[in-house]
Amino acid sequence: MKIRSRPSTALLAALLAASLTTACAANTAGTAAAPAAATAAGAPGKGSPAAGFIFVGPKDDYGYNQAAYQGSQAVAKAFPDVKVLTAENVPEDDNAARVMNSMIAKGAKIIFATSYGHLDAALKVAAEHPDVAVIQQGNLITGAVPKNSGTYFGTVYEPVYLAGIAAGKATKSNKLGYVYAFPINQTITNIDAFQRGAASVNPDARTYVVGTSSWCDPAKQAEAAANLLKQGVDVLTQHQDCTATVIKATEAAGMYTVGYHADASALAPKGWLTGSQWDWDALFTDIVKTAREGRFTGSPYNANFRVGLKTGDNPFVQAPFGPAVDAATKAEIDKARTRLGSAAGSPFAGPVKDQDGVVRIPEGTVPDYAAIEKIDYFVEGVVGKLP
Repeated sequence: MKIRSRPSTALLAALLAASLTTACAANTAGTAAAPAAATAAGAPGKGSPAAGFIFVGPKDDYGYNQAAYQGSQAVAKAFPDVKVLTAENVPEDDNAARVMNSMIAKGAKIIFATSYGHLDAALKVAAEHPDVAVIQQGNLITGAVPKNSGTYFGTVYEPVYLAGIAAGKATKSNKLGYVYAFPINQTITNIDAFQRGAASVNPDARTYVVGTSSWCDPAKQAEAAANLLKQGVDVLTQHQDCTATVIKATEAAGMYTVGYHADASALAPKGWLTGSQWDWDALFTDIVKTAREGRFTGSPYNANFRVGLKTGDNPFVQAPFGPAVDAATKAEIDKARTRLGSAAGSPFAGPVKDQDGVVRIPEGTVPDYAAIEKIDYFVEGVVGKLP
């Protein structure tokens, strides 16, 4: 079951178009409209013969980088005349700028920096190459930034909430496990949403967390999974770029697993419940089309583009359900999906309490996407402290 419709070209193109419509402006975390279009001669990315994509990990990681790589290949298919350049295992440091500059030297006037830690390098490259459209995946940018830069992302915590429902229904111990990378907003909101989804159908469910301080370190992942399983966790999920290690360890232990970033159900034929996976094809293709047509203006006024269930075009899709998910649970998830897409729906609709029982979001309050991206606390029911 997919949790959103295919993105409309018109809406997604509005991310980078010369003049954002009122509807599109409402879907950004920024508050100001985009500037007037650049002149055709100087428009970033106009007529680009090549597009570059950098990934922080390998393209076959059953996770974050694999999904982004698949999006790059959709661009190659949609634009046979565009040379698609890709680079794997690009660190989140000055090496990222070096790799992007090498792609620009090969003709790329559109660059996708796809990891959270690539932001600084992306902004640096954008400042040095005003004729290149540089798009970064996952961050919020604030302050003065180059006009040829921008960010994009989907509301990942919405499908994670839905996966939490499957976990809450499946658990027998009422102990869920979450292996996360870094204590940044994206991981915090995912953990919180997962717990709230589980608690919505099972008030006794608790989510135990372990951090790895790495996007992809199989040794640390194996240790974290073993730690959680020893505590009696019987459903395990994660926010890691490479997902195979945790999924295989959970399957070997005879427990349930919830995936993230990509469909890895083949790794857990018995224990797979469901998951959230990226489908970047339409968005990546629209961004390239918009830039090549000379309509890219980026986000110099802090207009960070976000799409989700409320906008009808979240790039996340629900991963396939495993054999342990019954019809009643699927119906519960479908009902919740509809609710989240409504004006009154949200994984964080109040009241929301933190671990100490303090009300952070009052009853009757439905935070918007921008407010959710500022959540920096674990909610009630999460076991483990932020560093």
